[in-house]
Amino acid sequence: FIYLPSFALPMAERLSTFLKIFGDSPLLRVMDFLVIHEEFDYSMTDIAKEAGIGYSTLKMFWPTLESSGIVAMTREVGKAKLYRLNNKNPVVLRFKELYWAATKSKTKQLIAEKIPVRIR
Repeated sequence: FIYLPSFALPMAERLSTFLKIFGDSPLLRVMDFLVIHEEFDYSMTDIAKEAGIGYSTLKMFWPTLESSGIVAMTREVGKAKLYRLNNKNPVVLRFKELYWAATKSKTKQLIAEKIPVRIR
């Protein structure tokens, strides 16, 4: 895995397999980011930046994610509150199952299309 800053790639290449399947919306971008980077917690500013959406856009639906228990605050660093996906929420667990199943399925399909099979 080679990490390239998101600005180094064209927009179409920045989209994950999940977003290519289910569509590119601000909410799905945030969920995509949080699933891929679930081992760390992030401020809302970092989540917006890394998901490629505006902070004001994130603020429009963030309260719903919090009140639904989709995200949980993990700690405060100075004035910043840090968040991550709430892995205690069954909806989050099911979403992650869907996310990885869709990604795996599409990846297998792409591999099958690009690698010719030689039969002897």
